[in-house]
Amino acid sequence: MEISPERKEKINKGLRIALIVFLAVIVANCFFNFNGYNKENKPENVISLSGHGEVTASPDIANINFTIMKDASTVKEAEDSVSQIEAKTLALLKGDNVAIKDIKTESVSFNPKYSYQYNTDVTCGALNCRPQPGKSVIIGYEASENITVKIRKVDDVGKIVQGLGTLGVTDLNGPNFTIDNPDLLKAQAQKLAIDDAKAKAQVLAKNLGVRLGKITSFSDNGNYPMPMYATAKMDSASGVSVSAPAVVPTGENLITSDVTITYEIK
Repeated sequence: MEISPERKEKINKGLRIALIVFLAVIVANCFFNFNGYNKENKPENVISLSGHGEVTASPDIANINFTIMKDASTVKEAEDSVSQIEAKTLALLKGDNVAIKDIKTESVSFNPKYSYQYNTDVTCGALNCRPQPGKSVIIGYEASENITVKIRKVDDVGKIVQGLGTLGVTDLNGPNFTIDNPDLLKAQAQKLAIDDAKAKAQVLAKNLGVRLGKITSFSDNGNYPMPMYATAKMDSASGVSVSAPAVVPTGENLITSDVTITYEIK
């Protein structure tokens, strides 16, 4: 069926109008999306300041760690020797008002001790003679127990360490002086850090001629109680204290906090 020229003109005109409307919608959509993109990606007017705070406190606990180690021909004999020293150790600690809850056994072990025995027998063949291989044999057993002690009366640390040295314990490490409950000190250090950051922000805002708005972000980089150490090393062979004074200086613990605060500025 042949379409008349008038009909063709109407169809073409309709297509042109539809195309114009379609293009207008695309342009408008791109315009609004572009404005929204610019708005979303427009940099915020903010300033960020860091603050530091620190507090010091005298340690209120000391941790020490030591080993009880004994050799014997049988496991039971080695275990009994360790148990005897352990009983004396607990009696000493109890006499110095150390609570049982503050005495912790970290590990217990029993291990055979070996010695290599050479074979003196010689086997001779048609051409030469060669010695027979030796072997490892058990010559006894070693029992050990590793113990950690928390001492709450830090003034008694030196006396306790010296007492342990007379009982035959070995490898005594510590004391490590620290704060038993540092949360309160952490909070104090954090408040000082926040106050420091706020003061810096107020000075900067005044110098820039702007006003501080709401806080947009906050980060705390952590609080770090710094433990203090004192040396009280035991001679592992004799079990005699060689460097533990009667009074051990405790020093001070340092607790720090570093924060960053970001403000909106107007």
